[in-house]
Amino acid sequence: MRYLLIFLGSIIIVSCTNNPAKNFTSVSIERVFTDSLSIRAIAPIDATKVWFAANNGKVGLIDNGTPKLASIKYEDSLLNFRAIASTKESVFVLSIESPGVLYKIGFNENEATNIEEVYVEKGEKVFYDAISFWDDTEGIAMGDPTNDCLSILITRDGGNNWEKLSCDILPAIEKGEAAFAASNSNIALYKNHVWIVTGGKKARVFHSADRGRSWEVYETPIVQGKAMTGIYSVDFLDENIGVIFGGDWENQKFNEGNKALTKDGGKTWDLVSNGEGPGYRSSVRFTPGSIGNGIVAVGSQGISYSNNAGDSWIQLSEEGFYAIEFVNDTLAFASGRNKISRLVFKE
Repeated sequence: MRYLLIFLGSIIIVSCTNNPAKNFTSVSIERVFTDSLSIRAIAPIDATKVWFAANNGKVGLIDNGTPKLASIKYEDSLLNFRAIASTKESVFVLSIESPGVLYKIGFNENEATNIEEVYVEKGEKVFYDAISFWDDTEGIAMGDPTNDCLSILITRDGGNNWEKLSCDILPAIEKGEAAFAASNSNIALYKNHVWIVTGGKKARVFHSADRGRSWEVYETPIVQGKAMTGIYSVDFLDENIGVIFGGDWENQKFNEGNKALTKDGGKTWDLVSNGEGPGYRSSVRFTPGSIGNGIVAVGSQGISYSNNAGDSWIQLSEEGFYAIEFVNDTLAFASGRNKISRLVFKE
């Protein structure tokens, strides 16, 4: 992306490639929580506190290493959670499979005050994957198709009520196209924009510029065609620059057609380091403050980093994680099988 600056009558063109990201060469990994859980969704509050949602009905807050846990049942069943989002006064967790149940958890000074069901959906094809909020009032959740379109839920009142969008306003889904509940990162938000990614028989990007009121869909060059191929994660720096990452879960070292960038808001995508760098990854994030050049991707094969917008990569750790969320430009939380860790990236 280029920025045009006018100074004393002269024109200077500044490219993001002239602003390299930090040259991270290592990462320290501090375990902050261990349990016999699959933890695919985290929502950090600050450098010492992080919410999480997991299987076996477990939802919790890790507060400076101290876990505060709750077990949530729907009727007699412990739900499996892979989606979480927070607003100023509430945390929302959304279960996979049927019944898909969305809970609003009120909290005060990091203590849960009440838990209530705000949306329930039953059906053979129900399977929700991710949730996120633009602000404290409007939020969005997404899941696999139950009819001829993705399942998209919208709230306009702070999460008290949720409406499932009609297929009349959503692009049609292709046969065998769905999404992956791998890291709660199928959704990316920036201002009024939202991007949602899919995989399976097709790997595409669904986009709305008006908070879900109208939609379009874009093709991508990401590997697709089999049930476990496609896009697993998306992140956007602004309304133009974005990254998608995924691959083939059944062949996780395969590194062709699994990572791409856009500079036009998702309309077109270019593969980066094709056939080089990391293979399958389940979660990707731009590093804060790197102007799009710093990218971290995590998966069961480890932690990978690029400081040049994906042109080249280094492996920072072989330790596997499902999801990563940054707190600042050097600190992130990551979750995985049986664990949540604090990551500190170092030059």
